Parts: sequence; C-alpha cells; structure tokens
Amino acid sequence: MRCTSKPRLADRAHLRTFRQEYGRKARAGLLLHTGRTIEWLTPDVLAVPWWTVS
Repeated sequence: MRCTSKPRLADRAHLRTFRQEYGRKARAGLLLHTGRTIEWLTPDVLAVPWWTVS
C-alpha cells in the first residue's frame, strides 16, 4: 500500500486484479487518497479523499 494525494491509473492495479477474480460479485472499486479531488480513474474505479468516507 502507498499513500498519495494524486492517484494515477497504476494505483488501481490491485483493485483491478480483485475485480477480475470476483467478476460481477464485486462492485466498482473505491480508491482512497490524501488529496482533495473526487474522480473516476476508470469506469470501475472511483478515487476519493479518505476523509470524505464515513
């Protein structure tokens, strides 16, 4: 695990592997980061600041 304020496509690698293994059983991945932006990195991975999740 690594901590970043600017998530990149490479940061979604483990989420992608997990979703490939579990297929339709897994929903879109949530990538938490230390920055301020909320953005879809890919159609199935949403990057959000960790402090916005409660």
